Amino acid sequence: MAEVNYTEDSIRSLDWREHIRLRPGMYIGKLGDGSSTDDGIYILVKEIIDNSIDEYVMGNGKTIEIKVSDHKVVVRDYGRGIPLGKVIDCVSKINTGGKYDSKAFQKSVGLNGVGTKAANALSSYFKVQSVREGQMKTAEFEQGVLTIDSPIIETSQRNGTLVTFVPDDTIFRNYHFIPEYLENLIWNYVYLNAGLTIHFNGQKYYSENGLKDLLARKIDEESQRYPIVHLKGEDIEVALTHGNEYGEEYYSFVNGQYTTQGGTHLAAFREAVVKTVREFYKKDYDASDIRASIVGAISVRVQEPVFESQTKTKLGSQNIGPDGPTVRNFVVDFLKEHLDNFLHKNPQTADALKRRIEQSERERKDMAGIKKLANQRAKKANLHNKKLRDCRLHFDVDKSEKALLTTLFITEGDSASGSITKSRNVETEAVFSLRGKPLNCFGLKKKVVYENEEFNLLQHALNIEESIEDLRYNRVVIATDADVDGMHIRLLLLTFFLQFFPDLVKNGHVFILETPLFRVRNKKETIYCYNETEKQQAMRKLGKNPEITRFKGLGEISPDEFGKFIGDNIRLEPVILKNEMSIQKILTYYMGKNTPERQQFIIENLKIEKDLVEDAEEVEVYA
Repeated sequence: MAEVNYTEDSIRSLDWREHIRLRPGMYIGKLGDGSSTDDGIYILVKEIIDNSIDEYVMGNGKTIEIKVSDHKVVVRDYGRGIPLGKVIDCVSKINTGGKYDSKAFQKSVGLNGVGTKAANALSSYFKVQSVREGQMKTAEFEQGVLTIDSPIIETSQRNGTLVTFVPDDTIFRNYHFIPEYLENLIWNYVYLNAGLTIHFNGQKYYSENGLKDLLARKIDEESQRYPIVHLKGEDIEVALTHGNEYGEEYYSFVNGQYTTQGGTHLAAFREAVVKTVREFYKKDYDASDIRASIVGAISVRVQEPVFESQTKTKLGSQNIGPDGPTVRNFVVDFLKEHLDNFLHKNPQTADALKRRIEQSERERKDMAGIKKLANQRAKKANLHNKKLRDCRLHFDVDKSEKALLTTLFITEGDSASGSITKSRNVETEAVFSLRGKPLNCFGLKKKVVYENEEFNLLQHALNIEESIEDLRYNRVVIATDADVDGMHIRLLLLTFFLQFFPDLVKNGHVFILETPLFRVRNKKETIYCYNETEKQQAMRKLGKNPEITRFKGLGEISPDEFGKFIGDNIRLEPVILKNEMSIQKILTYYMGKNTPERQQFIIENLKIEKDLVEDAEEVEVYA
């Protein structure tokens, strides 16, 4: 190995924007292309909106206007506006902002003076405009560099701040905003800030009942085992109910920030529910039986919260404030008093909750013997040598930003799994190989997960037997052929996840791998195309008589080629459940017996099958 000269010349000092652009992960987590809710482009949007929310929390401005079109984001609030002499500093000088003055911003989420600067540095275009008492100051930037410093002018506009930015496509390659992700973000803001109105792309978002409205949107009334319990106190709000689905589902917030990885407040909430229920019924129920099928939400407000990363996805604070109680005691004491009172005052809810707990208890005991045998079979199957080609980094033990990239590809057949295995990133990407088509598990009980070898081994590979919190990979990618059989396998796997592990889908962990249908090339260039439109564009670009190949399956794609689409250019389609969708209704419609509605759907979509046949004929022509 050649010797590296380490001298004074090796030491570099970066300015604020250079450091952000060189190490963006330190500020916004992973970059991504917008297919995941935790991708960087959404963090940029949040950082700007958070400032407007903090203004509202401090009693300034009841309306926020947000527009997202193509790659451009515009956020306008009607708060106090940034002091005009500090507008440029607040968006371009690191560790500068009003959040350091605890009197100006109490219980704010943005405390580090970094978020807006990160959005500025990572945008190809960034404009900030502040209006205060009839005067307006505007500044524009490119990649964090000031390009236009406009003088202060007179204006008749209302007080407030307007920020416009375009994420830099040299940092966020091939990015796109997914409307459902932005919509969920907006809904969370209004649920957590009663009385706030947000206009997003022309649609009004408003909530009167806070977290109760959030849960009502997440679980339909038919699936609720009892009406939503909604409790509010000073600096704390809680809502909960139980449904019929497997697993636990939580939504936790701190100072209006959605903490997707929970933290001290969520741990306290889960503990408090168990303690309160046991004491109310005077019975030592198993904690897993109490929390099985729970759907809950908690929001707390904390002075100067401590998060475990700049992206603020997990609360690390131990105390509510400098002189306040611990987060744990604050949440536990609140639930022990108010949930206990509620159950005493609402005996019908108390009876329904007890029936749900006892049902879970019976199911758990019935499963005990089956689970033991299934675990033994999984060990004998030598899972990690035959079915699973594992990676070195794991999401369940390492919650770093890099761990967000951990991925399990679920493939069909040895050839496809072989190609992905040879071309993957062994540090963060694992491969699980299916043997044939999975079982249609619609309508079956969870014991089938343990009795069916494929399902049993898959849940062990994912490490979700006990809890989704132990999930070993942040992204679970279904990688099947783009033909009828591949679509069928995809549907069967989605049925498995929705039936028994719905939290995987609801929490944004399940994706579909998009693989190219065509390769169009000449002697100088090769273009991979994912649909007919892209193929036609590639043919026009490459000119006369390019060679065209139609890929029938993943196994036909060589490892070298595979590496080109599962690396930096990977295309993943997230599996998104819209809030008006009931999982039971979805599964009944697609996997149940042929209802008249489903028959009509098939008739109206026969063209898809016809297109597949035509594509196959087209391959023969080009061959």
